Amino acid sequence: MYFLWLLRNHGLPQELLRQFYTAVIESVLCSSITVWFGAATKKDKFRLQRTIKTAERIVGIPLPTLEELHAARTKTRACKILSDPPHPVHQLFDLLPSADIGRPDFKLEVSNNKKKTTLHVTDPLTALFKDDHQLNIRDIFLEKLHYKVTYRRNKSSGKKVFISKTSIIELTDLDQGESYCFNVQAFIPSRNVNKQLGELSQTQCSDDDKHSIFEVYSVGVIATAILLILVLIIITVVAIVCCRRKKTTLKTEKEGVPLQSV
Repeated sequence: MYFLWLLRNHGLPQELLRQFYTAVIESVLCSSITVWFGAATKKDKFRLQRTIKTAERIVGIPLPTLEELHAARTKTRACKILSDPPHPVHQLFDLLPSADIGRPDFKLEVSNNKKKTTLHVTDPLTALFKDDHQLNIRDIFLEKLHYKVTYRRNKSSGKKVFISKTSIIELTDLDQGESYCFNVQAFIPSRNVNKQLGELSQTQCSDDDKHSIFEVYSVGVIATAILLILVLIIITVVAIVCCRRKKTTLKTEKEGVPLQSV
């Protein structure tokens, strides 16, 4: 602590003072902190926290508390174990059986020949970090993670289910040119039955080849076609009426002509 005070008095910049504190004082405080912190008494923790407060006044900026240092080191240690499957206690680190798995997002991709539909699933994120990188459920569960795909033909109630071990899911048993709707959810068979499935994703539907007239033609073209049809109908009706009137007139004229004497 004396050397930190001495450096401050010689005008060392605040950032360098922070680095000196981290390298010299904080490193000593955090030595095996994941081991001794749980057994330390309240008095011991108070004395160590007072040391941090003194350093904080010298440096001039807020410093992590003893509890924050312990939490950070514990998370770092846990992430190292999670990323090291051969570690003896790797299997002990798992999401709690009661933990819910978030809703996955996915994108649809239909092949040019309409024979294959691919779902690109984004693995949901967790609350764990490693090297300032937020881990997803694939990083945690590895090969234990599956995805359950529920799909049906658009505007139909019949459903089918497909289980995939990867985040890229290919479906080839779909009717060509038909629209299908999909839902995806994480599926972990190794968990308890009531916690095997994660939250259901939003429904996404593929496009079909049966486009409506409004998708094929613009509003102007449709309006012009309707107008032409109406004109043709009017012309036809007028022609029929004129023909009937002409026939009626001819019939009346014939009836008005006197019979010639034989």
